[in-house]
Amino acid sequence: MRGRNSSGSSSNSSDSRVSVRWILLLCMSSFALGLLFSNRFWSVPESNTQFISRQRQDQELQVVSEDCITKTKLGQDKDVIDEVNKTHEAIQSLDKMISTLQMEVAATRSSQELTGMDGSQAMSGTNQQKKKKAFIVIGINTAFSSRKRRDSVRETWMPQGDKLQQLEKEKGIVIRFMIGHSATSNSILDRAIDSEEAQHNDFLRLEHVEGYHELSAKTKIFFSTAVAKWDAEFYIKVDDDVHVNLGMLAATLARHRSKPRVYIGCMKSGPVLSNKNVKYHEPEYWKFGEEGNKYFRHATGQIYAISKDLATYISINQPILHKYANEDVSLGAWFIGLEVEHIDEHNMCCRTPPECEWKARAGNVCIASFDWSCSGICRSVERMKYIHESVVKEMELFGVLSFDVGLWRIRGWSFYSKAGTLPLGFLRLKIEMPCK
Repeated sequence: MRGRNSSGSSSNSSDSRVSVRWILLLCMSSFALGLLFSNRFWSVPESNTQFISRQRQDQELQVVSEDCITKTKLGQDKDVIDEVNKTHEAIQSLDKMISTLQMEVAATRSSQELTGMDGSQAMSGTNQQKKKKAFIVIGINTAFSSRKRRDSVRETWMPQGDKLQQLEKEKGIVIRFMIGHSATSNSILDRAIDSEEAQHNDFLRLEHVEGYHELSAKTKIFFSTAVAKWDAEFYIKVDDDVHVNLGMLAATLARHRSKPRVYIGCMKSGPVLSNKNVKYHEPEYWKFGEEGNKYFRHATGQIYAISKDLATYISINQPILHKYANEDVSLGAWFIGLEVEHIDEHNMCCRTPPECEWKARAGNVCIASFDWSCSGICRSVERMKYIHESVVKEMELFGVLSFDVGLWRIRGWSFYSKAGTLPLGFLRLKIEMPCK
């Protein structure tokens, strides 16, 4: 028993030794594994931080690069837009230039047709046929049926024959009856005007078919024709049933001769009439706004004056100027968008005697007289002589006047007449340069 116990004790001691070794080995292994795992776990966060920081840097670089690319693209887009705008401006400028050239060509062709020149003559004769200089060109609007009206004007305020030529040469005042032609070539109406022209030599023939509803077109053609024929400072349109005081007209226009673009007349603003059954119906009434609106300010159509620049503007732009039903509205519309001085001259729309006599006594001598109710002088053939005599009588009360206007001197308006007849000129107007 003792021996068995001794052998058991020895085996127990060896087991205890073995277990100690294994314990040490296990401890060392555990320590090593702990170091290994601790190094691994500590290195992962560090690598993650580096990765994250590197990722942030990459993102920042990407944002910066994208911003640069965006700015570059914006700059390129802006340059492209600028180039497109410049191209559009260049195209618009070319369109405007082409339009201007087309209008000038049209005006030149119109002038050639009106003066009877062909292309070769126009090229060689530009310097040979210079336009006549004038102070005022007056176009008296008339019709085929108005022979008696024309005669009443010739017998009163419009000189005849040599005196008409003298007025033109010495004073620069040109007066012509303006009329077109009939729809039928060489009709009896045209031949009647030809005969009258041969007798009086005071017509301006227009390339225009006569018609009451074509007054706007006739006005355009008159100014174009007059500009092609005369180099005047002022161009005037007047109806053949209006009395004109040439002296006061010339004196009034002389005060405005230094202004480049003037539109002179009795300015008015009547209602736009949409009713088809009234006399002055406006088919394009809707263009002027709501029903009941009024026209823009424009000179009444009985008489008005425009300066050289405006007449030239009409001549050049004749093909594209819109015509309204009423001639005076059309003229006002052509100037409404231009840099034009509108001069409201009330002495150009005096009523017939006794009003014009009252004005003369007050020192405001009338330029033109007519009756508003008739849009001219009522029964002008019978009354023109009486009105003229009244105007002459009142003017004689003032005697001879003399005054300076700018660089020009205007001396008086006395009257001359043949014994026992009406005064033919009622005007001696002298326009000259002042003495230095």
